[in-house]
Amino acid sequence: MKEYIPSKIEEKWQEIWDKEKVFETPQRSEKEKFYNLVMFPYPSGTLHVGHVKNYVIGDIVARYKRMKGYNVLHPFGYDAFGLPAENAAIKNKIHPEKWTFKNIEIIKSQIKKIGISYDWAREVITCTESYYKWTQWIFLKLYENGLAYKKKAAVNWCPSCQTVLANEQVVDGKCERCGTEVTMKHLEQWYFKITDYAERLLNDLEKLEGWPENVKTMQKNWIGKSTGAEIEFPVDGLDMKIKIFTTRPDTLWGVTFMAIAPESPLVETLVTEDRKEELSKFLRKVSLEDRFKRTSLEAEKEGFFLGRYAINPVTKEKIPIYVANYILYEYGTGAIMAVPAHDQRDFDFAKKYNLPIRVVIDNPESSIDASKMEKAYEEEGVMVNSGPFDGIRSTKALGKIIEYIEKEGIGNRSVQYKLRDWLISRQRYWGAPIPVVYCEKCGVVPVPEKDLPVKLPKDVEFLPTGQSPLSLDEQFLNTTCPKCGGPAKREADTMDTFVDSSWYYLRYVNPKLEDKPFDKEDVNYWMPVNQYIGGVEHAVLHLLYSRFITKVLHDLGYLDFEEPFENLFTQGMIYKDGWKMSKSKGNVVSPDEMIKKYGADTLRTYILFMAPPEKDAEWSDAGIEGVNRFLKRLWNNVYSILPKIKDVKAENIQLKDKSEKDLRRKLHRIIKKITEDIEGGFKFNTAIAGLMELNNSLSEYLNKSRELNLPLLRELVEKLTLILSPFAPHMAEEIWHDLGNETLIVNEKWPSYDESALQVDEVTIIIQINGKVRGKILAKVDTNEEDIKKLAFENPKISSYLKGKDVVKVIYVKNKLLNIVVK
Repeated sequence: MKEYIPSKIEEKWQEIWDKEKVFETPQRSEKEKFYNLVMFPYPSGTLHVGHVKNYVIGDIVARYKRMKGYNVLHPFGYDAFGLPAENAAIKNKIHPEKWTFKNIEIIKSQIKKIGISYDWAREVITCTESYYKWTQWIFLKLYENGLAYKKKAAVNWCPSCQTVLANEQVVDGKCERCGTEVTMKHLEQWYFKITDYAERLLNDLEKLEGWPENVKTMQKNWIGKSTGAEIEFPVDGLDMKIKIFTTRPDTLWGVTFMAIAPESPLVETLVTEDRKEELSKFLRKVSLEDRFKRTSLEAEKEGFFLGRYAINPVTKEKIPIYVANYILYEYGTGAIMAVPAHDQRDFDFAKKYNLPIRVVIDNPESSIDASKMEKAYEEEGVMVNSGPFDGIRSTKALGKIIEYIEKEGIGNRSVQYKLRDWLISRQRYWGAPIPVVYCEKCGVVPVPEKDLPVKLPKDVEFLPTGQSPLSLDEQFLNTTCPKCGGPAKREADTMDTFVDSSWYYLRYVNPKLEDKPFDKEDVNYWMPVNQYIGGVEHAVLHLLYSRFITKVLHDLGYLDFEEPFENLFTQGMIYKDGWKMSKSKGNVVSPDEMIKKYGADTLRTYILFMAPPEKDAEWSDAGIEGVNRFLKRLWNNVYSILPKIKDVKAENIQLKDKSEKDLRRKLHRIIKKITEDIEGGFKFNTAIAGLMELNNSLSEYLNKSRELNLPLLRELVEKLTLILSPFAPHMAEEIWHDLGNETLIVNEKWPSYDESALQVDEVTIIIQINGKVRGKILAKVDTNEEDIKKLAFENPKISSYLKGKDVVKVIYVKNKLLNIVVK
């Protein structure tokens, strides 16, 4: 019998697939299109099996849809710019480009060994000039339409590395690279005006019926819509006002102090000269705290008086202005009116710093005494100490108070979002240069489209020095103004890599176009993506940014659709020894090692069998060995009969006995089950369980001594091989070929199931006496009750239990159960 040697089989079929270009997708087809996409990786190192899970899930879908008759687009690429590659390059003293392409070569080799059916002719690498030229083009389109702008903002600063850090690079208030305590710094930064799209991004989530509810909820919370009022508080002694946003204008008369976020530029403007030194110490302390933990209800409230007072616009009282650690600059205006009687965090702060607490919403059941309050009263109630609104229910007064504020000229009705504009500036080397120049005469000037790409220079010292590495490259920096022809300086910042990944799904459609990023007719054919697959960790930023860019391009007339991803599936992670796989934990499982030991088909099948694909799963060496044994048993079963069935046709199948009927019924039931498992929510683990069940039934049939029904076995092996092929494609190709087929199984149709084969001729009837199971009988389906009773009473075992007993009644559940009640 032919031996199962995975390495020989897998290399053979991977070469044939490549040679025949079977996974290259025609741009147009009479078939219905299906765009199947997995999130592309950062090529910052080799893959482990946790990464592979994403690609295998996507491959099952792609192979299944091809067999179902779709024109399937299944591309792959690399999110190749960014900090991971740059940090690795610095550590290994190698240029980021060289490091990146070395890893791309390794990852591509790993993926090909796994047998993933990517259309490599559409490969996209974001750090290539042919790609980032169009990333820069997108920047220009946003800039031209008022959606890209520059402003001063607070950033994380590492004094040791002399560089700006993203929030994700700050761990416990320290730089993840060197461990130095991080401080704050204000720098001019470029932003995309995503807040202009906040309402549409929020409302259009309702259209995404194929997205998980938890992801939509995360986006809703991130966008964070609030309705209320903007109110201006004049600053005593200065010609300025502090604008705040509040959802509770009914508490305006209870404002006894103001609080400003430590990151707000207002802090430096408002602090008095004599308090600047102490302020610096306070801000340094706050900078070491996690921005979001410090705003929780449980966190200790800390503040610093800036030496200034604001004027409450309705009471005309002077109220102190504090910088406070529990205020987030990212929300509202970065400043709040503090109402300690009716907000718990304000209450805690006021108690700590001995600030006034004034009740303006009274409990209608029991009047509140501010001097005896132990916590804030945050419920609705009756307004008190609120001028013309005393005695009105607070909820009913909201609209009237906003009208009053607008009439008095101190504020206006407003809708605010927690969502902040998208900061895209990075003071790092390995990214797409921002395509603008600065001219003393013309100001900010965008680079003309004809001059794109603004090329990233190769020979640059990219060690962190405290400023953008490109600013040290005089050849790059010095240029001429596109408007006046005079001397100008290029922008030295590079773009956030989320910009690269916000449109890559469009580039796959036309990866080699040179005169435009994509062809409108082509993207309108392929988009939106029918199935997007990736980690839930990208639920907010990447997915939100992609939705934003798609809407912008739609509004500018480049696309006919507004949402990029029709259906979204978020896979669970693979753990080992209780931890997420990582090199630092030493618990990484290499796909190369598993393929060498067991074969790619075993690795693919085990990854999918571990758990439902949306759930996290614990890696088990025993588990993958078990799956390997299953595939070997299946192989041995097939090849034990293959010589006998090779020249037999699965036609005019005559079923001679119950075992043959049961085997054919099992085959068609499993085809139906696996089809429904794939279509009905990626239930790959139960689909594989179905394959195991069918193989067990085949083993039982073959192990019984009898004349084999060869046409039946030919049908079973053919259809078993077809439904196996998405999971273990190399084994399936080999079996298909050895069955005498001249076609590739990847080009075959998914098998249908025979409804008539699913019909059962006989059923097992459970016999109970006084509710206890005493036996079973076989009967034809839909046998009438009297005949069932007769069969039961004639059964020797049952009759022995009835001896000497009186039958009180008999209850029959059709085709299932007969209960005899005796006394």
